[in-house]
Amino acid sequence: MIRNAELTWFKSSYSSGPDGNSCVEIAIATAPNTAIIHVRDSKHTQGPRLAVSPTAWTGFVSGLSA
Repeated sequence: MIRNAELTWFKSSYSSGPDGNSCVEIAIATAPNTAIIHVRDSKHTQGPRLAVSPTAWTGFVSGLSA
């Protein structure tokens, strides 16, 4: 498992809420022949995170705009 310190996290510039942290953050980890998208709560950066394939992430994002 990749540690948080090994990832570069990104948050949307469209984050809303009074504190600017009402969002999720993503990081893309690449390994030989594999990419994994990591997703975490921007308010709880040391908490649990999801790790999904690029295909699963694309399906999720596409579903949001449907």
